[in-house]
Amino acid sequence: MAKGKKALVFDMKKDPPEDEDLLAAILGPSGRLRAPTILKGKTLLVGFHDEAYSEVFS
Repeated sequence: MAKGKKALVFDMKKDPPEDEDLLAAILGPSGRLRAPTILKGKTLLVGFHDEAYSEVFS
């Protein structure tokens, strides 16, 4: 999850976040998913973070 210049990583198997924390991170002020939102395999990218995109798409 990218928010500004920060990237948040949630490991849903090892340490899943509370539902409220996850929703607060991935939903924008309108209540919809932040843009862009991309699902690649088992990885969900929410928001834009250049380093995260480089890692996932390289």
